[in-house]
Amino acid sequence: MIKSLPPDNELFAAVKLNDKRAFNLLYERYWAVVYKKAFLYLHDTEACMGIVNDIFVNIWEKRNVLDIITFKKYLTAAARYRVYNLIKANSASPLTYIEDYEKFADLNAEHNNAEDHIQALELSNDLDQLLSKLPARCKEIFLLSRVNNLTNTEIALRLSISKRTVENQLSTALRYIKPHFKHYTTIILVIKLIFEHTK
Repeated sequence: MIKSLPPDNELFAAVKLNDKRAFNLLYERYWAVVYKKAFLYLHDTEACMGIVNDIFVNIWEKRNVLDIITFKKYLTAAARYRVYNLIKANSASPLTYIEDYEKFADLNAEHNNAEDHIQALELSNDLDQLLSKLPARCKEIFLLSRVNNLTNTEIALRLSISKRTVENQLSTALRYIKPHFKHYTTIILVIKLIFEHTK
């Protein structure tokens, strides 16, 4: 019988006792999670690996004072803040560096373009996944309408189909997408916001 690896909380408890093997196990278990989270926004291999390295070095160096309840959530939050930090730095705007990741939640009160951009990217990725599941013609009509801002008549002429078909396809797309964005006032507003931020 294969012995299962210890859960995260046990490994991190060992890390706090200076167990390098436990730290390496956590690194091997989660470095890809951090990398993928960062790459989602940056598309820069070197920068993303730097973020992975910085986060895990920070964890090791502060192992005695960190109180991590859910390791994976902590890592994704840390990755998100590192990305936020990098985007803000690259925009040449002033940024207050926060040493401890657990304090980064305080930044929610500060409205800024970098945070807006990250949220828009998250929404854009969610929308892309939803659109990929639509039939090709339905997706095409939706994008022509909501991204290219063509009227139903213009879409019908471009695609050599009836205006009624365009209307039906748009209704189908919106019926499918809208339930996934219930927390927004209107799906149209969200879609326009996404594409304005990610152009």
